[in-house]
Amino acid sequence: MTTTHEVLNQAPPLEGHDTAHDPALLEGVEREGAGWALDEIHDLGRLAGTAEAREWGRLAERVPPRLHTHDRYGHRVDEVEYVPAYHRLMETAVTHGVHAAPWADDRPGAHVARAAKFMVWSVDAGHGCPVSMTYAAVPALRHAPELAARFEPLLTSREYDPGLRDPATKRGLVAGMSMTEKQGGSDVRANTTTATPRPDGTYEVVGHKWFTSAPMSDLFLTLAQAPGGLSCFALPRVLPGGERNPIRFMRLKDKLGNRSNASSEIEYDHATGWLVGEEGAGVRTIVEMVNMTRLDCVIGSASGMRTALVLATNHARHRRAFGKALLDQPLMRNVLADLTIESEAATTAMLRLAGANDRAVRGDEGESALRRLALAVTKYAVCKRAPMAAGEALECLGGNGYVEDFDLARIYRELPLLSIWEGSGNVAALDALRAMAREPHTVDAFFAEAELAVGADRRYDEALARLKKELTSFDDIELRARRVVEQLALVFQGSQLVRHAPTAVADAFCATRLAGDWGHAFGTLPAGLDLDPILERAASGV
Repeated sequence: MTTTHEVLNQAPPLEGHDTAHDPALLEGVEREGAGWALDEIHDLGRLAGTAEAREWGRLAERVPPRLHTHDRYGHRVDEVEYVPAYHRLMETAVTHGVHAAPWADDRPGAHVARAAKFMVWSVDAGHGCPVSMTYAAVPALRHAPELAARFEPLLTSREYDPGLRDPATKRGLVAGMSMTEKQGGSDVRANTTTATPRPDGTYEVVGHKWFTSAPMSDLFLTLAQAPGGLSCFALPRVLPGGERNPIRFMRLKDKLGNRSNASSEIEYDHATGWLVGEEGAGVRTIVEMVNMTRLDCVIGSASGMRTALVLATNHARHRRAFGKALLDQPLMRNVLADLTIESEAATTAMLRLAGANDRAVRGDEGESALRRLALAVTKYAVCKRAPMAAGEALECLGGNGYVEDFDLARIYRELPLLSIWEGSGNVAALDALRAMAREPHTVDAFFAEAELAVGADRRYDEALARLKKELTSFDDIELRARRVVEQLALVFQGSQLVRHAPTAVADAFCATRLAGDWGHAFGTLPAGLDLDPILERAASGV
């Protein structure tokens, strides 16, 4: 080998680390009542940092699912084939309770622990979709107690049991959701799928769905027009007794990212479904599921930002340019510190929401009200910021970041999905306005939370005052929806950082995001900030 092929000045692979070694995450887990779960969170984080787990994620995405509509003899089968690596990812997630396990756990903080595990198990985003939907299906199913009694023990089971069989014969189940149609998208009331009642109490479901992810799931919650209006139904892939429900797969989507997850177009060909909730209450019923998956969009965005930051920091520690390590270059320090602030703001807000969710599902009405508005605005803001942060982290690696052999390219392609899933930016912003108009107690809960941080930082206090002034007039409120929701989200993040983050992080957030001493790109922090402790928090995961 000639000297021109000697490999020099390249960062080593980031392997053998603990993805849970994130100060903002660990501090938030303790604060929100799940400190008892730290050992398992670290166990999963260390597994996520291994070369083996990273390879599972790479293979699952590089060898995407394959659709088989018929078997070799011509029989209709409607099956999707996954590579073994995908099943290893799913098995790990289910075994560690990242799916629906908290619903069977009475310990306070169980849903916070699950959120932390969802964040650290960051080797592949695609399999997170069925994991998330399985978690989210349980509260919706509880609107039909008989169905919940039948399916919930299997949905919360920590045994992963793939394959299409009668659910009653399986050790564990995975759930999905099937809502949108080609003519309506987020406007689910425009759905044309019909559900006709039968004498035996079931419904005959006929129609199409434009996006049905993880179609090999055992059970789907879907929306269809019943005689009483748009309603929610549970449709198993396999009916009691072993006969397959006639759910036909038309094709798999060829997506920008999230390739390890099969997203399909399906048709219900006189399929059998069971009513969940009341006829005409479909949106109200399935919103329980949407709230949970919306939280997972925030978790996934925070996870992607943190992973991107750690990869960029690892590169900057080892790569040398112009006589010293990139991490010692003033402008690179500015970029990485700015990304750290963004990541910590997302993670800290996410854990507050996970705590609110944990207490809300246990009957705390105040926390439920806070979750309703704060989750909508945080979902909008954090999911919007995540692709930008990942793009900046990718650029820290230069050309290597743009190459698929490096993880940042995949992360960058994954993150836009989370802003689209459960309602893209406009839908999320308008939903926040809807909550404020129809449920004013959610506004009271939001500002009660925000007021807890008053007096700690003048810039935060001024931002809160500006927000209140913005809300004194509702003229052109829909036109201003994104502006209003962005301000709500920044105040929420600021309130958490001012109270809980290190002084250097809170100071930098208030100076830039709230007081406006900031440019239009990451890496435009003003002079005079203490960057050393901020960068130490980024490097803690390397």
